[in-house]
Amino acid sequence: MTPAPRELPSVLDLAPVVPVVVLEDAADAVPLARALVAGGLPAIEVTLRTEAAPEAIRAIADAVPEAVVGAGTVLGPEHVGTAVAAGARFLVSPGWTDTLLEAMRGSGVPFLPGVSTASEVVALLERGIEEMKFFPAEAAGGTGYLKSLASPLPQARFCPTGGVTAANAATYLALPNVACVGGTWMLPADALAAKDWERVRALAAEASGVRPAG
Repeated sequence: MTPAPRELPSVLDLAPVVPVVVLEDAADAVPLARALVAGGLPAIEVTLRTEAAPEAIRAIADAVPEAVVGAGTVLGPEHVGTAVAAGARFLVSPGWTDTLLEAMRGSGVPFLPGVSTASEVVALLERGIEEMKFFPAEAAGGTGYLKSLASPLPQARFCPTGGVTAANAATYLALPNVACVGGTWMLPADALAAKDWERVRALAAEASGVRPAG
């Protein structure tokens, strides 16, 4: 397999919305990715929550070159190695440790370590990392919390994920320290079960049109 390109400047600038995908069957990966790309969402985070995830990432990397496929729920160095070997072009973690951070930094691909407190943000900034996942966004304080971080920590940029929906995505995107959001609302369980890729495409098209509120 030809290795995926590693030239991405920033995960945060790929699209305003990053679909967060959980796949039980790797056979669904390619049609799902094609539907998301056709709807205007090229950045796709496949979470490493299922046994099918590495194969799904590999299938998308091989068959849907216009997609930028990444791995989510990265929890340790083994996950980093598995994801990159499968063709992941970015990595996302729900939290971070120094061990995980070292592995992600050494991967050769962009990454978003997860944070939910000001102290975690400051610790990453001390390590020269300014781009982060804010997770779980709604449970950790939502737009109010992120707005409070913008003034004292303006260099930090976030992708909020966790409780972000079609109803509140625009409010998150209006914040000066939010570059994109992650979500699953364009991937309803019944559409995936029915393999209704046209519905996924239509929902992705709606999501890709989300603009900052106000």
